Amino acid sequence: QVQLVESGGGLVQAGGSLRLSCAGSGRAVSTFTMGWFRQAPGKEREFVASIVSSWSGISTNYADSVKGRFTISRDSAKNTVYLQMNSLKPADTAVYYCAAESSRRSTVIQDEYDYWGQGTQVTVSS
Repeated sequence: QVQLVESGGGLVQAGGSLRLSCAGSGRAVSTFTMGWFRQAPGKEREFVASIVSSWSGISTNYADSVKGRFTISRDSAKNTVYLQMNSLKPADTAVYYCAAESSRRSTVIQDEYDYWGQGTQVTVSS
């Protein structure tokens, strides 16, 4: 079991940057697939990015809408996962959630994630 706490959200102008953090406790985040999801007002929650250790190294995956702008990373010493968000757009406005999947599948399906944080609000103004 792992507990997840997100931080780093806020208000930023279009074109700006934010870094979200997801601190884990109770178990090493490196033993999970760690994902970021987001939910905009009136919309379904959607996959943003994931990171997982595999036999070949660390694998990352991104939604097409954030490729080239967002970077997911992990600091095992701090048991924390990050989402660096650059070139932010108003369309990125959402509550961002961190999640952990126990079977280390590189999955974009939210129902396959077992643990969730409480979310952090990101608002991008135009």
